[in-house]
Amino acid sequence: MKTASSSNSFLKHYFFIIGPLVYIILYLCAFFYIEKRPVEKLYIVHMAIDDHIPFCEYFVIPYFLWFVYFTGAVLLLAFYDRRDYYRLFIMLASGMTLFIIVSLLIPNGHELRPTHFDRDNLFVHMVQALYRTDTPTNLFPSIHCYNSLAADIAIQNSKDLSGKKWLRAGSFVLCWLIILATVFLKQHSVFDLLTAFALTAVMYVLVYGRDTFRNFCNATAE
Repeated sequence: MKTASSSNSFLKHYFFIIGPLVYIILYLCAFFYIEKRPVEKLYIVHMAIDDHIPFCEYFVIPYFLWFVYFTGAVLLLAFYDRRDYYRLFIMLASGMTLFIIVSLLIPNGHELRPTHFDRDNLFVHMVQALYRTDTPTNLFPSIHCYNSLAADIAIQNSKDLSGKKWLRAGSFVLCWLIILATVFLKQHSVFDLLTAFALTAVMYVLVYGRDTFRNFCNATAE
């Protein structure tokens, strides 16, 4: 028969798996709801600079690599540096939750996607498949951008990964390729990136600069 203390010990020992898994399930449910819910009017996101950024289908590669990069960073830190793993989890969960709230309160979208393509190749076909599965709505702050920055910050700040210079350099390059991909594929406006940068700066100060968060991450990791 399990006791309360054994249950608490189990939860503490496996929280690094259970906590994020539960959150991801809840987040995906909320995300699919806001993607499918009927909306009478969308706030159209647009900046003048968006019109000067050319469409480039080759950026679909780093765009899709986001899924590998994001998942890989989480798993890497989960097993190599539990303290920075929890910092990353707090940053990700906070930003993604705020994204859901913003999307609920301010239904938004853009009209940046090209109506025709000058070339016909594999990369264009991948972009067309992306367009069919991902609506041009619920844009800011850009989660592709925010999560990439959060993952790179965690990797760059990890003391346990400080000796892996190739990994840190690769993370930095891929992070910025993913960010650029969001605008070159016309998935996001520059406004979405700016709001993601601003949110990242705020969360970085809170998570990495406040004793409350640091002490929580250290205590949970032990």
